[in-house]
Amino acid sequence: MADVAELIETAPVAGQEDQQDQEMALATTNTSAEVAAPTGMKVIKKIVRKKKRPARAQVDPDFITSEPPPQTGVTYNLWYNKWSGGDREDKYLSQTKAKGRCNIARDSGYTRADQVSGSYFCIAFARGICSKGQDCQYLHRLPGTFDLFNPNVDCFGRDKFSDYRDDMGGVGSFMRQNRTVYVGRIHVTDDIEEVVARHFAEWGQIERTRVLNTRGVGFITYTNEANAQFAKEAMAHQSLDHDEVLNVRWATADPNPMAQAREVRRIEEQAAEAIRRALPADFIAEIEGKDPESRKRRKIESSYGLEGYEAPDEVHFARGSNAVNPLGRDGFEVEYQERAMIENGDFNEVPGQTEQDTGGIFSGSTLAALNKAKIAVASKPKAAASAGPLVAYDSDSDDE
Repeated sequence: MADVAELIETAPVAGQEDQQDQEMALATTNTSAEVAAPTGMKVIKKIVRKKKRPARAQVDPDFITSEPPPQTGVTYNLWYNKWSGGDREDKYLSQTKAKGRCNIARDSGYTRADQVSGSYFCIAFARGICSKGQDCQYLHRLPGTFDLFNPNVDCFGRDKFSDYRDDMGGVGSFMRQNRTVYVGRIHVTDDIEEVVARHFAEWGQIERTRVLNTRGVGFITYTNEANAQFAKEAMAHQSLDHDEVLNVRWATADPNPMAQAREVRRIEEQAAEAIRRALPADFIAEIEGKDPESRKRRKIESSYGLEGYEAPDEVHFARGSNAVNPLGRDGFEVEYQERAMIENGDFNEVPGQTEQDTGGIFSGSTLAALNKAKIAVASKPKAAASAGPLVAYDSDSDDE
């Protein structure tokens, strides 16, 4: 969102030409803030909008050359322009340093993809070799919390598979939400943990970092899965503070029981947060014990006039203004939510009368109002009886 500033100029009113100084103030726009104008001064507001920065081209277009991919399999697929039949990459290429590196503070900006909802992120931008800049059809920024994609694709729009590759590289699997990347070939130093955390924190919020100093490997868990996908491509074949070439892969499932319990607890917290947004605030405050007076109100409201009785949750929250189900709050709306009554008909609910089944076309309140409405229907006049000598002719015989 563009930064918006509000420039307030104060000018003298008519009859005060002797005053030469003009007061100026710069204030950030705020919906709740009020600017008090000096007495006898005229306030002129000017809104200054700062435009977003366009994305920068990371490399020159001539730097990108169309070369056939290295042979990593036994069969070359012309349609996908890659080798197939092999699950592992070339060992030489895995130790070759990347051609570029993304700098978020310098390279990020708006592109054509910002005008299209649901756009994917640019994988060339993550690798630091995008030459299109603001003309790119993909996003040139870091994934955020609200960037949600189909579980079958990653943040770059590539299709996932049902299982991981043998070397845990590639796009990944849609069978498990993986937020942890494995980093190998790290140059071991005394401050290795600080170095790894500093370099990988550029690509999103980190939940947990674990580095094995003796083996030179690390595991970085991000809060968002899209940030882990972006970091895997951004740090592949890169180096930290030394001249090493990192081996970045997807991490396998942690067999540690503590890690599994931590993942289960995270999923439960996400489900609890979704439930908090769906249920009424009073109900949530009472369950979580945040409202000290809720227990007292509960005893009074759920007793229903019976001393020592307290209705269970399924009864107390079934009907009335505190009902969890919206159908249970039917009839307890506030004034601006009341249903419209039938014209020239007053709807007064009879005490003790239960609402009829709402499975039909009309609701119970509509049927009650129709029953009370006095509608006079004019009856059709009866036809005059026919007269004649053969009118009363009849016979009891079946043969006639």
